Amino acid sequence: MSLIDLSKQVALGIDIGGTNTKFGVVNHRGEVLEKGNLRTDEYEKVEDFIDALYEQVKPLIEKYGTETNFDGIGVGAPNANYYKGTIEQAPNLPWKGLVPFSELMNAKFNLPCTITNDANAAALGEMLFGAARGMKDFIMITLGTGVGSGIISNGSLIYGHDGFAGELGHTIVKPGGRKHWSTGSEGSLEAYASATGIAITAKKMRAEFPESMLSQYPEESINSKTVHECALKGDLIAIEVFRYTGQKLGEALANFVMFSSPEAILLFGGVIKAGDFILKPAKLHMERNLLPIFRNKVKLVFSELDEADAAILGASALVWEK
Repeated sequence: MSLIDLSKQVALGIDIGGTNTKFGVVNHRGEVLEKGNLRTDEYEKVEDFIDALYEQVKPLIEKYGTETNFDGIGVGAPNANYYKGTIEQAPNLPWKGLVPFSELMNAKFNLPCTITNDANAAALGEMLFGAARGMKDFIMITLGTGVGSGIISNGSLIYGHDGFAGELGHTIVKPGGRKHWSTGSEGSLEAYASATGIAITAKKMRAEFPESMLSQYPEESINSKTVHECALKGDLIAIEVFRYTGQKLGEALANFVMFSSPEAILLFGGVIKAGDFILKPAKLHMERNLLPIFRNKVKLVFSELDEADAAILGASALVWEK
């Protein structure tokens, strides 16, 4: 394929969330040429969802298909199985059981469709278009409502034998610790380092220290954003919430480093807006828990992808991964 032809190749990237689905047409330079969205939770049947998606996407395919060529469709979704092209037992989606998503998309769009979980898609997007360009070994950690992850080793995503490898957010960082609100496991990383986990920590700490600025907020308003606002104003309890969160994250990252020896760990998601409040303790406790041969070798950096477009870019990267 010539460089001229390559410049005209585009892909459709789709990010399926429990509430909303975002999609966009992406070129090889990582530019989102056009994008849109629709509600995921309005469609009880996956076939109806795909029909609605097709109606919105069809004009884009026709528009860009005249001067460019669509290489395919990439989809990031919860509990997506790369090998089977299925979404399996996704708790936050309206479609239960085993959904043959790629097969249904292929039939409707007449384009090849590749699917993986949203965190894996984010890792690919970072490798093609973001801070991990040129890296062959890194881990992407997404810190949002939950904690997702994607592991790149020797330039390839680690899927495992069944397609579900890399659920680092559900690894146990404090045995017998905080009970997860969804899985019921005790002491998982997600229970501490996610936005949800930060809110739980903040509520506990403000109950112990009512002098904190956090006490000025009603219970339902306590979240990672309000904790950040208080930390910026110098509230010591809010700062401690992030320090504790960073410690738990850093201890987990040390384990991840020692099993895969990555060049870097990239952090992405709404939680990283806390900046050094969480990055410094995470780095400190990661290094503190590493064997000497691993220390001061692994970069801990924030994603370079625009948060609004990252999910779309990551999904589209699936098309060009092979």
